[in-house]
Amino acid sequence: MEAQAFIGMGSNLAHPRRQLARAARALSRIPATRVVAVSSNYTSAPVGADMPQPDYVNAVAQLVTSLPPRALLRELMLIERRQQRTRDAGGRRNLPRTLDLDLLLYRARTLRTGRLSLPHPRMHERAFVLRPLTEIAPSVRVPGRGLARRWLARTAGQRIAPTRAHILH
Repeated sequence: MEAQAFIGMGSNLAHPRRQLARAARALSRIPATRVVAVSSNYTSAPVGADMPQPDYVNAVAQLVTSLPPRALLRELMLIERRQQRTRDAGGRRNLPRTLDLDLLLYRARTLRTGRLSLPHPRMHERAFVLRPLTEIAPSVRVPGRGLARRWLARTAGQRIAPTRAHILH
């Protein structure tokens, strides 16, 4: 059975717009999955960073997939590794990265495991997720929170702007 899923994409190292374009192409090669839409690129300030770092380029992709959520997450992590994503051995978060792929939504499913939380736990608080998400899916709902676009006003203080280039995939 096919499911609609939304993937958050972000990069702030090694030509971020190129990283997102490569990631969008890689998403289209995931087995039993097709890319339905990809948002515009947006630049945003790093969130939760404890060190100075470059701005991020972010986008959201809409997929239709027959893969279950955990298998889709494994595919996303493979794409990150192929694009030289490294994770801090000490478990520090919000570090600069070549690519970050987050499974934001999978149908209207809720799930909490050690590696996967659906919906993504902080997506409703982040302009860099909500702006591109609502661009491609204006009526999308976040399980337990309602319409995603209703949360946008609460992120008004977060710096985000469309970039000059759209992702080509």
